[in-house]
Amino acid sequence: MSTARHAPALSVLDLVPVRTGQTSAQAVAASLSLVDAADRLGYRRYWFAEHHNMPAVASTTPPVLAAAAAVRTSRIRLGSGGVMLPNHSPLVVAEQFAALEALAPGRIDLGLGRAPGSDPVITQLLRQSGTTSDVERFPDHVRDILSLVAPDGASLRFTSGGTYDVHATPAATSTPEVWLLGSSDYSAQLAASLGLPYVFANHFSGEGLERALELYRSAFVPSETLAAPRTFLTANVLVAPSQDEAEARALPNLRMTARLRTNQPLVPLETVEHALANAADFAGLGDTFMASARAKWFVGTASAVASDLRSFAARHGVDEVMISPIAGSYEAEPMDAAPGRLQTLELLAAELQPAL
Repeated sequence: MSTARHAPALSVLDLVPVRTGQTSAQAVAASLSLVDAADRLGYRRYWFAEHHNMPAVASTTPPVLAAAAAVRTSRIRLGSGGVMLPNHSPLVVAEQFAALEALAPGRIDLGLGRAPGSDPVITQLLRQSGTTSDVERFPDHVRDILSLVAPDGASLRFTSGGTYDVHATPAATSTPEVWLLGSSDYSAQLAASLGLPYVFANHFSGEGLERALELYRSAFVPSETLAAPRTFLTANVLVAPSQDEAEARALPNLRMTARLRTNQPLVPLETVEHALANAADFAGLGDTFMASARAKWFVGTASAVASDLRSFAARHGVDEVMISPIAGSYEAEPMDAAPGRLQTLELLAAELQPAL
């Protein structure tokens, strides 16, 4: 692709961030207002992530959030980025997303991941309090979901003879689009072997991106639903009217990254003012992690970020980039809105409008 002529379509990945002093209800309200904007601005899809027991993240249940988004939008695709399959029964996941597909036909994506989405304690609690699945059987469970959400459903064969039909919903007329998500070779190879679309989680770290895409594209086996490899990438993105504002709004999430990498206690996302006032907290190793993360993020004015995203998409041969809008908030900004993240969506859409 020529970066001068082609711009990627844009989508959104939302972790439903929770800032200091904000309630879960306010954080969800802020994210749903972003869904409205993304639908209005022409973004292709809007996915909710799955994370558990994190003070700064309220996206614990992607199907619930996608349902809330579905009833207030008319065009944009909605889904999970992703459902962490080992935390759930494949049948329950299939039923949830078949119901979403019935709620918003032709607009539902089921992104599946293999990671736990939290720490070992939460993983054990999930196993004790509900039906989960064996991570070692992840490929089988992906196949099960593909069968269960299809209109014909799945058929179980008893060892004693006879069969038993199972459907995720009684009378499906369409199915959610299933994607595999990952940040390593494993999901790339599995997606290729199953003929599924694949997303590399570049917003995590970006390490191994080129190898994963090469593995996926070179090993891809066409399926009934997909004739050729199909992929896009995620990226941490922040756009503001000035470079100074963009850098300031990036600081709360950069500091959260440093906390994660240095195993410090997690807290709600700081305000911009608090982050600026406590900049010396992460001297040494913390600063190194922040600098490493910042080098891979897309932070700046609309024209500069749009140019960088065009180059990024062209370099990796994709026609879509899913942005994780990482703008922090100032103290005076309303708790039930996200002006910085909304600003990112609006300014970037205006700059890349022909591609949306």
